[in-house]
Amino acid sequence: MTTKVASFRSTASFGKRQEYMAVAELLRLGHDVYMTLVDDQQIDCIIRQEKEGRLRYLDIQIKARSKDCAKKNAGRFAAMEIRHPWKNFYYIFYSDQAKKYWVIPSLKLIEEARRNRAGQNKGKYTIDLCNATKKGIYPHPRFRKYEDAFDLLDS
Repeated sequence: MTTKVASFRSTASFGKRQEYMAVAELLRLGHDVYMTLVDDQQIDCIIRQEKEGRLRYLDIQIKARSKDCAKKNAGRFAAMEIRHPWKNFYYIFYSDQAKKYWVIPSLKLIEEARRNRAGQNKGKYTIDLCNATKKGIYPHPRFRKYEDAFDLLDS
């Protein structure tokens, strides 16, 4: 007997699964990762780096789009509140339909994303990382420098 999962649970669990997948990728790449219990500061995890005896911490926010979303939304991340962009704050985006990660520093994200000027999401940011065509979903060439760019975390 199978039980149908309520859509809100499916959506919530997808986000959490994708956070863990991104963290697993960070660990695979050799990063020292610490998970937060809540993300009310827009931080899903923290990376601790030690270089030449100096410590550096990076705050990471992870956003993901499901394979079940509409094609036109496969790479759309909308109504993002970016409260405190700073040099050690990064966003990791993932599109399940495009099978692609983008790593974008928060200071670059506020330059690259569109800021909503009106409506209920006024002041929040939207970025479209993919193009949807009849042939499929393709990462937007404009953002190629951020595709799978986990090396940006080392700079």
